Amino acid sequence: MFVGTLKGIVVAIIVSLVTLAHQVADPPVYVLRRKPGTNVFRPQSPEHPDDESFPGLLLLRPEGPIFFANVAQIAHKIEPLIRETQPKVVAVDASGVLDMEYTALKMFAQIAKNQSQHRIQLWLIGMSPRVLAVVQRSPLGQILRREAMHFNLEIAVRRYLSSEVVRGNEVVREQA
Repeated sequence: MFVGTLKGIVVAIIVSLVTLAHQVADPPVYVLRRKPGTNVFRPQSPEHPDDESFPGLLLLRPEGPIFFANVAQIAHKIEPLIRETQPKVVAVDASGVLDMEYTALKMFAQIAKNQSQHRIQLWLIGMSPRVLAVVQRSPLGQILRREAMHFNLEIAVRRYLSSEVVRGNEVVREQA
């Protein structure tokens, strides 16, 4: 209103682009929990203290495209969560990931390699057909193989709960 219509539109566009750039450069990474008695997974929240977690399973959901401008920020958010929880499996729900480019594939491959040295598996869950095709053609797909890629979180949790989990030198079968 103060600078005229055309200048106001230009200012609004610039503000929108700066806001969008910030959102894309620093996407959220949520720790997920399951609403009891359902197959609804939602971000961990003090408003839902009864939501279920699964010992040894860390469920994460990044949102938005993962590419060179934000991949380091996402890794910076994931690594402390892994150190805190010390899971057997890190399951990344990629249903909110619109696109994944080479730098993101390298980051996930590096996480998978680093964590496998600590006997932690990386799983990718709920990828769109486009993202799945990119992952399968990459070295990350060769590292993970089909066993570490699941259609949705419910299937992944069910597989985790019925799988053999290594504890020390002893193999224990977890029951749901």
